[in-house]
Amino acid sequence: MTSPPAVSRLDALEARLASAETRITDTHARLDAAQDELAVLRIVAAYSPRVDSGDAEGVAELWTADGVYDVDTGVLEGHEGLAGMVRGDAHQGLIAHGCGHVPGLPVVLLDGDRAVATGYTQLVVRSSRPGRYTVMRVTANRWELQRLGPVDAPDRGWRVVLRTARAVTDDGEGRGLLGRSREG
Repeated sequence: MTSPPAVSRLDALEARLASAETRITDTHARLDAAQDELAVLRIVAAYSPRVDSGDAEGVAELWTADGVYDVDTGVLEGHEGLAGMVRGDAHQGLIAHGCGHVPGLPVVLLDGDRAVATGYTQLVVRSSRPGRYTVMRVTANRWELQRLGPVDAPDRGWRVVLRTARAVTDDGEGRGLLGRSREG
């Protein structure tokens, strides 16, 4: 038979073990969320260098096969629509002249296998004056993403389902998108 002090010590050890297991589980959950947020930020950040280098396939693969880019100049659907925009004359003219889609750090909200990132992009173009650049437009962006692939993949399976982009002008649409930055 075990003496009362030994039972008390055993109970204390079991309680400490249970507490440690709970802390480890909580830590894993927080680490998973941080990894997901980082993966979403990387996907959003990958758009600019890909689009500014003319990497049509690289841009398209950030989206789901049926993903949508709803920009105030038109709606692009699926990989072909996205790649077509990058290969198009208007975009090719911009990158040939010299431009950069400069993103700001978005606010990312996670909800299981869905995420939303809200922020800004500035389109900066080379000026006709040597060494000068001009901000051509400031755009509010809302990226809606879904995890469709394995969590152990480098991108943790995230893809863009819908990106809505509106110029920040006096019509209020851009401000309206930014105003949804707390909505998942």
